[in-house]
Amino acid sequence: MTALPLIVGMGGINAAGRTSFHQGFRRIVIDKLNARARQETFVGLATLMNLVSYREGQLFDQEGKAIAPADIESVFGEQILNGTLIRKIENNHFDPDATPWHQKMTLTPSEQGFSFETRKRDLPTPLPSSWQVTELDDGRVKVDIPDNLDIKHHSVRDNPIKAAGQFPTGFKPENLYNSRYQPRGLQATIFGASDAIHSTGIAWEDILEKIGADQIGVYSASVMGQVQNEGLGGMMNNRLRGDRVSTKNLALGLNTMSTDFINAYVTGNVGTTFTASGACATFLYNMRAAVQDMQAGRIRVAIVGSAEAAVTPEVVEGFGNMSALANEEGLKRLDGTDSVDHRRTSRPFGENCGFTIGEGAQFAVLMDDELALEMGAQVMGSVADVFVNADGFKKSITAPGPGNYITMAKSVALAKSILGGEALEQRSFILAHGSSTPQNRVTESLIYDRIADSFNISNWPVAAPKAFVGHTIGPASGDQLAMALGIFAHNIMPGVTTIDKVADDVHDERLNIATEHWTCPDMDVAFINSKGFGGNNATAAIFSPKVTLSMMEKRYGKEAFAGYQQKLQQVEQAQARYQQNADNGQFGLIYKFGQGQIDENDIKISEQSISVPGFKHDITLPTSNPFEDMV
Repeated sequence: MTALPLIVGMGGINAAGRTSFHQGFRRIVIDKLNARARQETFVGLATLMNLVSYREGQLFDQEGKAIAPADIESVFGEQILNGTLIRKIENNHFDPDATPWHQKMTLTPSEQGFSFETRKRDLPTPLPSSWQVTELDDGRVKVDIPDNLDIKHHSVRDNPIKAAGQFPTGFKPENLYNSRYQPRGLQATIFGASDAIHSTGIAWEDILEKIGADQIGVYSASVMGQVQNEGLGGMMNNRLRGDRVSTKNLALGLNTMSTDFINAYVTGNVGTTFTASGACATFLYNMRAAVQDMQAGRIRVAIVGSAEAAVTPEVVEGFGNMSALANEEGLKRLDGTDSVDHRRTSRPFGENCGFTIGEGAQFAVLMDDELALEMGAQVMGSVADVFVNADGFKKSITAPGPGNYITMAKSVALAKSILGGEALEQRSFILAHGSSTPQNRVTESLIYDRIADSFNISNWPVAAPKAFVGHTIGPASGDQLAMALGIFAHNIMPGVTTIDKVADDVHDERLNIATEHWTCPDMDVAFINSKGFGGNNATAAIFSPKVTLSMMEKRYGKEAFAGYQQKLQQVEQAQARYQQNADNGQFGLIYKFGQGQIDENDIKISEQSISVPGFKHDITLPTSNPFEDMV
């Protein structure tokens, strides 16, 4: 019997807001929400953005005046809307109108030449042969230079790329725990993983009571690594800036760190640890590994995710020089105007000129169906499978290829074999990679249209999260998963509202790419699609909560399912408490720095098992021969 990996929690952060309880999704479709959900969303974003704070059972603004939840939108609504989703790059990243750089200059001496004084110890090594040095008092020297002098001078430039999907304005993850000089991506990791675990409504300690220490896995990665000055950015640039490389720069910069931080500071995990980087498909690469391990019985609980905070001048310039990012000139040319609407730089399947970079952290908690039933876990959906295929021989390493045809076709065929043709044709939808490049809009839409034709699908709904949060690179397919779960929960299909119409070269004969949000019926399956540089393609088939619960009831029977629903009530109460706390800015981040460390001398080992202090159940060692027929 193959275990079905269930999604029992999801948390994180991107430009739309917090992931748990669909806050980010709600922000995207804010105008389609009922009054209660709309108020909850504005309150939650106001506290996240530090516009209001919660204490003594009441909300207060920054001036210390009490404010009612019902008044948040009227007072702060415009500020909240403007400070979320894609917008002009804010100065906490860098100034896009005056981006620092070093400009080369060649100085030609006057008749008297160059002359300056400095400390002797500040002279360069080796000393240029043309420099004439005269010793002065107090360790100083005079330098005369008769030749040309090449220098690099601090300057600023007008960056042609000015928009990004950034965390909501005012959100400061570093202030939510003792962040100890950690890069922004790792701060977001702590926030996202904590949010995901709390969102389950089940204490992590209660999960450990049920399963072995090695039956938990953490699967996560970033693509770029941690590129801020605290990580790889400092390691690469500090010496060139005249600063020292710290002892933390290299280690904290590794792309494994989003996994390592969760193990070391959030869960204390001694089970599976895994990092796979697959360009824009990184989240799905890690989910695939978790799903395969869970189906094979190697793990029973997994935290799957990715974190990326790459809104830096260096990364922006790297993508920009590839002509991958939407720039000011291209957007003005498209719109025929002299100004740019930075809210509409990302335009999947419309007239576009490149993607918009974003930052994000997305984490899902997976649990096998048997354990979920036993613990009364809330079912948000399930992962039927994740397929990964490469592109074969390529001329351009960044160009698309045939691999994505294979991943999409496999996912659609699997969903049909499990749920039947009617569910596929009538109640499925696509979360497109939708990067917002001219090439992608053609190649990706052609894949969908051809597969729709092959499987007799008409008017196939297509949603595109990057229109709102940008391309977060590693977590991008996590953004897609978060939107899929929001659609299942709210029956609202987000349209691509940043475009006026679908571009003429998009293949949409069998697709429904709407430009407005619309109310949809109950959906059964979502296909999350990713296409990454280098031929990294992945597609996941995600089943709705309704479908998943029906499958569980068939597997375990009505009596067992009735017992599950009784346990679920307690879990839902715990979830409601956390949602209220989180909406009030009380996130309770899990960060156990140096806590609960294991004394290796207390580990007990026998031929059959190993006992680790702090874990209830022993780890069973392999004792059977899997190659009995060969030995």
